Amino acid sequence: MIARLQREARWGKQQHPSMSAVSAVPFMRPLHIRSPGPRGRRHTLPASEFRSLSPEDAISVFEIEREAFISVSGECPLHLDEVRHFLTLCPELSLGWFEEGRLVAFVIGSLWDQERLTTDALTLHKPQGTTVHIHVLAVHRTFRQQGKGSILMWRYLQYLRCLPYVRRAVLMCEDFLVPFYRKSGFKVQGPSKITVGPLAFIEMLYPVRGHAFMRRNSGC
Repeated sequence: MIARLQREARWGKQQHPSMSAVSAVPFMRPLHIRSPGPRGRRHTLPASEFRSLSPEDAISVFEIEREAFISVSGECPLHLDEVRHFLTLCPELSLGWFEEGRLVAFVIGSLWDQERLTTDALTLHKPQGTTVHIHVLAVHRTFRQQGKGSILMWRYLQYLRCLPYVRRAVLMCEDFLVPFYRKSGFKVQGPSKITVGPLAFIEMLYPVRGHAFMRRNSGC
């Protein structure tokens, strides 16, 4: 009996080091595990989901955008065919916030290859560019005044830091939105060269810097 207990004790000592190496260092496990399936989900929260959009989301996106912008400025940043266009060419530069499967907020971007935006930037995606042109950020009307726009923009900018080819993000907005984007870290570049009918815009820039450091410390 004593000999058997001694053998079991020796066996336990042999097994213990490998067991403790896995269980005692949980922080060594990957922070973000991407599913091998085709859905490509990322950034999940209880009852909430953040993921890239697809062309199948285009109608939901456009309905939110139309309600958000038509009543304020009379113009949509992107028409339905343009939404589908960018979600087909560069879905990885979009981010949607879903709650219980329902789209509640989104941002859509594309790549640009010049210092300042021109009218071509409204419809073109430049795959060799290092600037992300943020075309539109919108929140569903029943979810406004809850800070969702700021949260979504923060998560989007954090995501851009994980993309090694992105050096900066730019957007254009009306004067009254400048304080909102300043809170997210954007800086005013000056008046935009682009006008849409009677509407004039301010161009703003967010420097996506420290890529290697940020990737090492963000779980990318």
